[in-house]
Amino acid sequence: MTSHVVNQPGPTLVIHGGAGNVPSRTGTEAENFRHSLRQAFAAGQRALDVSARDAVIAAVMAMEDDPLFNAGRGGALAENGTVEADAAIMTGDGRAGAVCCSHHARNPIQLALKVLTDSPHVLLCDPPAQVCREWGLDVEPPEYFVTSARRAQLERVLAGRQRAPRHGTVGAVARDRHGHLAAATSTGGIVASSVGRIGDSPVIGAGTFARNGVVAVCCTGDGEAFLQGAVAHEVDARMRLAGQPVDHAALGALTDEVSSRCTDDAPATGGLIAVDSCGRLVVCHVSASMLAAWPDHGDVLTSV
Repeated sequence: MTSHVVNQPGPTLVIHGGAGNVPSRTGTEAENFRHSLRQAFAAGQRALDVSARDAVIAAVMAMEDDPLFNAGRGGALAENGTVEADAAIMTGDGRAGAVCCSHHARNPIQLALKVLTDSPHVLLCDPPAQVCREWGLDVEPPEYFVTSARRAQLERVLAGRQRAPRHGTVGAVARDRHGHLAAATSTGGIVASSVGRIGDSPVIGAGTFARNGVVAVCCTGDGEAFLQGAVAHEVDARMRLAGQPVDHAALGALTDEVSSRCTDDAPATGGLIAVDSCGRLVVCHVSASMLAAWPDHGDVLTSV
């Protein structure tokens, strides 16, 4: 179990690019991930002057556009070779929007935001391309989301030459200068999954949650474990009802609700990022490693 805790008074942003068996801490691939994380963090930081909601959307969009991450373009392929994207946004005032099995919107997180702002619903499954266009969103053909690296990965998994990775999500949490909180998550799911499989990312309270005055949380890892443990809401409950600080609540939720469950006869793994109402942030995981970026004493730290 690994945890980073930082006190960051004022506006605060934390982002992640997934947890699990991610690249080693050295080498070209690791440097590419660090560069991409810093680029996404910078995009979110620029928008943080506007609002926490704008910041998390901007950061997640940057990672959706980067094929290094399992979200948007370059997302994991389901068993039929398509990307079925899930995304969610929640603001600290209790409003949320989410999509699952999205096939058309270039940026699934923008589609989730439109569900929040332009519909009476919270969660939509596979919104048609026409709806995306009516909401003013960029629409792409299915082949836009599929990369050669992901196609080769799917072939190895289906042929039994590689075990299917079960991790890969991007997310961001933020606290703005007004003290408002927000959380956003996006994912391509898991490799070779059944068509229509949905993990924790678009489920409010499981992979994404925010409540002003308490905490904003984004999760990543074995989605079924996070779903069953309602992990994002568990962090909030431990803080709000039991008075735990954000780092204790986060680690406790991961230990009790993720590590205690099994996936393929082994303990489930994953991680989360969170920021509380005072700007105290935490990056923690019960997995081999985690991709994340957060501010610390004026610098931007990245973990790969």
